[in-house]
Amino acid sequence: MVAITSADAQNRFGELLERAQREPVAVTRHGRTVAYVVSAADMDDLAALRERRSAAARWYAEYRGQFCSDNTELTDADVNELVHELR
Repeated sequence: MVAITSADAQNRFGELLERAQREPVAVTRHGRTVAYVVSAADMDDLAALRERRSAAARWYAEYRGQFCSDNTELTDADVNELVHELR
C-alpha cells in the first residue's frame, strides 16, 4: 500500500484518485496515517463484509437465545469464526 502526505494529496488529488483505483492509499499527516482513500469497488466489498458480520452476529444471537439464558456478548473472534463458517 502506498502512503502520501496530506499536502501531496491536496496538491495531486487527481493522481490520488487514479492510484486509489488500483490500490488503497494511506494519507498521512505529521507521520501518522489519518485516512485511507479506496476505490468504490473496495468500499462496496468492505460494506458487504460489514453486512455479513452483522448477519452472522444476528444469527448467532438468535441461535444462542434458543439454547442459552445468559447474555454474553460476542467477541470479534466469535464473529470472524461465524462469518467464515457462513461462506
